[in-house]
Amino acid sequence: MTKRYDLIVFDWDGTVMDSTAAIAGSIQAACLDMALPVPSDEAARYVIGMGLVEALRHAVPGAHESMYEPLAARYRYHFLAQDASIPLFAGARETIMELHGQGYWLAVATGKNRNGLNRVLAMSELGEYFHATRTADQTFSKPHPAMLLEIMDELGLPAERVLMVGDTTHDLQMAINAGVDAVGVTHGAHPAEQLRALSPLALLGDFIELRAWLKANA
Repeated sequence: MTKRYDLIVFDWDGTVMDSTAAIAGSIQAACLDMALPVPSDEAARYVIGMGLVEALRHAVPGAHESMYEPLAARYRYHFLAQDASIPLFAGARETIMELHGQGYWLAVATGKNRNGLNRVLAMSELGEYFHATRTADQTFSKPHPAMLLEIMDELGLPAERVLMVGDTTHDLQMAINAGVDAVGVTHGAHPAEQLRALSPLALLGDFIELRAWLKANA
């Protein structure tokens, strides 16, 4: 069967790795450390996928600008304390390996910084399966299309041959901005009704559903 896509781009946190609760909790703990207003669970989850400082500006909008870098440092302290124990979603590893074996090119576009992505790719032993990666400290943060545009340019692929897989509206809006098709997964940071408003090709509950959809449609 002829492939519809050559490249599948994955977000990481909340899409491949089950890190939503750890990220939101680390944002809240960092705010407590700095005696800043603590965002609600919903507000802390909403900013997942953005670059860290930009995410903190959205989650804690009343802070003085000078507070955001120290706040980011406290976030990293709390997140790194649990980073090694955060699991991949069930079926993520098998799906990535299977897609690679079927000849798809794979990439990651993430709100993590480069050091953070390199660390989780090494810990998960999945780095060898990805042909390109972009992080929020390398280029513009989501939902700006730069991550996808740069990956497509690096691999020499047009937008119509690319599929984005993500769990947030930031991922889906980035895909729209880049002219790329997208599917949403509902096991991550943003609820299905928010994802549905951006009209992805499909909303999928887990990697079992994603694998089935890709087999039938990609």
